[in-house]
Amino acid sequence: MSQKAKRALIVIDVQNEYFDGNLRIEYPPVRESLPNILRAMDAAQAAGIPVVRVLHLAPESAPIFAVGSHGAALHPEVAARPYQHEVTKSEASALFGTGLGDWLRERNIDTLAIVGYMTHNCDDATARQAAHEGWDVEFLHDASGSLPYANRAGAATAEEIHRVFSVVLHSSFAAVLSTDEWVAAVKSGEAPERDNVYLSNQRAINARG
Repeated sequence: MSQKAKRALIVIDVQNEYFDGNLRIEYPPVRESLPNILRAMDAAQAAGIPVVRVLHLAPESAPIFAVGSHGAALHPEVAARPYQHEVTKSEASALFGTGLGDWLRERNIDTLAIVGYMTHNCDDATARQAAHEGWDVEFLHDASGSLPYANRAGAATAEEIHRVFSVVLHSSFAAVLSTDEWVAAVKSGEAPERDNVYLSNQRAINARG
């Protein structure tokens, strides 16, 4: 990534559903991740980085994110902050079928910084599509979060899901860093540390030995 990155901050699905609705984020807890999302938004505005709000919407009959419902609305603290663009989506990636990619390219954005929910679903899908389409990606791990799953394939805690997806993202698709590190990188102009599949695997092997 160029040290003179032209960023956009993509604020994904910071909606009431994840706070007091039917999909409550557990790790990191929202009392930690929400303040970091807000700090990232404030830092972006101060640095002239465009903020893009993303909302996931489903039909009125859906159990989550139903159009017009309290759960589908943005968290009020995010809604109260300035932004430069907003898109709605019905699939995981914020770049799929939303026109966001065209908006970013028109402004010569080369780096997408991702915050919001959920780490393992919409954040991950957006990061992967962005990387495949040529953007540099930054993922703020403490400004995001996961919830637990159990299905025929097995079960995993919110912490396990968040940790594993963060590790995998950093191995190939994004520079994964904290909000503090991201704010410092924005101020300094230095590129966040990136990694690759080979080195990530070699460290794991060496740690076993």
